[in-house]
Amino acid sequence: MLPAAFSADLIGQWVGQHLWPLFRLASFLMVIPIFGTQLVPARVRLGLALLMTVLIVPMLPAVPAIEAFSADAVVITLQQILIGVGLGFALTALWQLFVIAGQMIAMQMGLGFASMVDPANGVNVPVLAQIYTITITLLFLVMNGHLVAFEVFIESFRVLPIGLEGLGQEGVWALAHRISWMFVSAMLLALPAVTAVLIVNISFGVMTRAAPQMNIFALGFPIGLIFGLFSIWVLHANFLPHFDQYTRQTFDFMRALQGQ
Repeated sequence: MLPAAFSADLIGQWVGQHLWPLFRLASFLMVIPIFGTQLVPARVRLGLALLMTVLIVPMLPAVPAIEAFSADAVVITLQQILIGVGLGFALTALWQLFVIAGQMIAMQMGLGFASMVDPANGVNVPVLAQIYTITITLLFLVMNGHLVAFEVFIESFRVLPIGLEGLGQEGVWALAHRISWMFVSAMLLALPAVTAVLIVNISFGVMTRAAPQMNIFALGFPIGLIFGLFSIWVLHANFLPHFDQYTRQTFDFMRALQGQ
């Protein structure tokens, strides 16, 4: 038998105090960009989750005293995974926003065929989308966005303490509607370049009607491509303000998702 100081209930509470935060933190690290990509081995992510769990557990409120193999414990575990995945998805939408914008611009200007394998996700994306991904990753790290992301995540333990209540139905619906924000923001970001290339294509259409003997495919494609690259170069000057705005909106959404 265990001594009085180390009863089964006490050991179960210790396990719950560390295990449930680990589930939430590991789910968050498995989803977010930079840390949750294929470039970072799963063992490294798991080790980082264990280390951070040990560091933040003393700052967390007491967990409910629930039997480890009960139905309530399973519900709490699923809630922690859902919270971690939900917060990570909100941050992932920020990256995919620029990937979608790059795909829109590349398809319009004729660079859709120039694709490469994204080493982070293992899928083919246009080169322009990969350039945007590298740019926002470097900007995010330079602006200490990863520290802000972890700060917002650790606040979730105070706002959404470990228990039977989690994101709830409203939180799940908010995550679903976040997909529409991602597409709308990507469209707004790509709209100037897409409109500029569209005007060039309309101009060549008018020229074709005026001079049908002109080979529009041989002339219009390289000029449209050059004009598209010029538009990207011009719009890149305002890239940082757009990234800062969308990053603030993402962190505000993560806080709103927690009910702050």
